Amino acid sequence: MPRGDKSKYTDKQERKADHIAQGYEARGVPEKEAERRAWATVNKDDGGGKAPGGSGRGKHTGHPAAHKGGRKGGAASAGRTAAERSASAKKAAATRKRNAEHHAAH
Repeated sequence: MPRGDKSKYTDKQERKADHIAQGYEARGVPEKEAERRAWATVNKDDGGGKAPGGSGRGKHTGHPAAHKGGRKGGAASAGRTAAERSASAKKAAATRKRNAEHHAAH
């Protein structure tokens, strides 16, 4: 099997790679790079293509790449100025302090 041959991948792995690549392209990554990253992610998740035969019950992977969901966006934070982020952080710290004092009183 030559390098880059995708014949050993399951339909589900191919769908997964397409979906991941679309996400990268939506964030402005060039198409070829998005596809490369997508297949690298599928390989990391599933341990590469699946060989034929067997019952189809392999080792559970835990899907490590699937846990990065909320950390990859950043659009909301990127659109705010440093002053806005700082004000938000100060407000959050004040809320935590107020809540701590409230809970300590009870």
